[in-house]
Amino acid sequence: MDKRFPIGQFQQDGPISEEQIKRWIEEISQLPEQVISLVKGLSESELLHTYREGGWNIKQLVHHVADSHLNSFIRFKLALTEESPIIKPYEEAEWSKLPDYDMPPQTALDLLASIHRKWVVLLRALTAEQLERTFQHPESGEVSLKENIGIYAWHGKHHLAHIRLALESQD
Repeated sequence: MDKRFPIGQFQQDGPISEEQIKRWIEEISQLPEQVISLVKGLSESELLHTYREGGWNIKQLVHHVADSHLNSFIRFKLALTEESPIIKPYEEAEWSKLPDYDMPPQTALDLLASIHRKWVVLLRALTAEQLERTFQHPESGEVSLKENIGIYAWHGKHHLAHIRLALESQD
């Protein structure tokens, strides 16, 4: 298994159905509680375990997921209010070195839960026309909102798998 991508990379073959979108939104909805259940009660030393050599530790993973999903939420709002906006990527690895990543993970968990409450309300209200709206990613090109829902459902599961691997490495 490639520990960088323990669940594989995001793949979508064929058209995205309404049922698939609903499943992805449900996965996004459940993510905060899943992360909380994995990390609650961990000691500071346990939070520093990594899923692979050179990989992020559990605390960094929690902060990253909150930051990444905050960026995605904003990208959705931009795509819904502007015509195919060009979004700004960010240096995730550099963000992980900033002082807020040293804060207790509860701060990121609170942020993640709040973002997801707002995001899921927005996602569940999107019309078929709105799901077709796009943004332009400088590296990935045009991304539709419906595809981005799938990407972020995958992203959450991807990092949940990293946290699980890091927890297993503690044995």
